[in-house]
Amino acid sequence: MRPILAIVTLIGAASAFAPAPLNKVNLALNVNLADLPGSTKPVGPFDPFNLATAGSDETLAWFQAAELKHSRVAMLAVTGYLVQGAGIHFPGMLSSSISFESLSTMKPFESWAQVPDEGKAQILAICFLTELVTESNGTHYTRGGDTPTIVFPAIDFSNVEAAKLKRRKDSELNNGRLAMISIMSFIAAANIPGSVPALINNPAF
Repeated sequence: MRPILAIVTLIGAASAFAPAPLNKVNLALNVNLADLPGSTKPVGPFDPFNLATAGSDETLAWFQAAELKHSRVAMLAVTGYLVQGAGIHFPGMLSSSISFESLSTMKPFESWAQVPDEGKAQILAICFLTELVTESNGTHYTRGGDTPTIVFPAIDFSNVEAAKLKRRKDSELNNGRLAMISIMSFIAAANIPGSVPALINNPAF
């Protein structure tokens, strides 16, 4: 559990290195939530804590980028959890003493605990380097630049129609929001028996 929390903390903490302009005080007080990414049916605009108007334009851009990044991480986490829980694995050995097959017989968090510290360090290093690339590539998003893109594999959307690209961005963000809720429920079910009724007696938890 602690290594998982360390990964999530590292990814979120690296975003804190984003430059925060001190002089500009243009507050985003008149934001139309319906125009923000992810505002689609059936939920529509959703901002119960009024984060869209909590600060400046730069603050809003930072919140949006953070949500997008965590959405992508959550989708990867949910996919990995489900794949592991289904017993699907790579062939061969993870290390000199641990096979992928042996890990597939364990619950996801138990198998993570068996990963050597060197392997965990590599995962953390890749996450950190990926964050550095997205934060230092071109004009920063808090200064009017584009929102963070996928580093690997790099995908070129320049030839996609604007309407179709918007639909895809909305889908990515909404799926990511659902994934964040899902991975939180997975973690709760794995650590607090009976906390998620739908997952009771599921062998992956």
